[in-house]
Amino acid sequence: MKHLKHIGKTMKFAVLAAAIAGLAQTAGVADAASLHTAKDGDTFFLLAQRYGVSVDELTKANPNIASNNIYAGLQIKVPGEKSVNAASDSKPQLLTEKAPANEGPTIEAWGKTFNYSKIVDVKATAYSAAADENGKWGAVDYYGNPLKLGTIAVDPNVIPMGTKVLVTGYSHPGLPDHSFVAVARDQGSAITGKRIDIFIPGNKSFVNDFGFQNVKLYVIDK
Repeated sequence: MKHLKHIGKTMKFAVLAAAIAGLAQTAGVADAASLHTAKDGDTFFLLAQRYGVSVDELTKANPNIASNNIYAGLQIKVPGEKSVNAASDSKPQLLTEKAPANEGPTIEAWGKTFNYSKIVDVKATAYSAAADENGKWGAVDYYGNPLKLGTIAVDPNVIPMGTKVLVTGYSHPGLPDHSFVAVARDQGSAITGKRIDIFIPGNKSFVNDFGFQNVKLYVIDK
């Protein structure tokens, strides 16, 4: 009987060990699916836009990564259950379903749905934090806040200051793929009419590669 009891215990331990190994393997797959391999130009803001999470969530999920020290090849954990591959391939697209009578039209980007009030076609340029592009005030927006990705300069007669928009139709490695949310926080003497200037972090030559592009703005309802 003692011999049989010993065998029983051995089998229980074997089953338990196999179960633990299976859980560990599953956890490994889950972790791998939620890791983003950084490339040049990545920021927590860009990744938050791409994967539909907040910058705060990304920061908390990666306590050992400094936001100003993201480099190519760095493994960044994306919180939540969203597939990294699926999110990186997503593109903004107009929803074809009719909105309820009490709601306006919507657009979907990065797994989020935005209600918008109108679409504005504008010509866009880009600017950096370089001193010769920002005058005596330095690298700050109209309100005196440090320039950051998501800031655009506008003609307030066309796009009121503080307006939130989804920017689409551009191409530049310093910006999120396909679309990003921006706020009209800056102005410039050269920005008149249907023009915007997009702030992009990076050196002047990198930013100036943006050139002139025709982009589409979806004015997001607050």
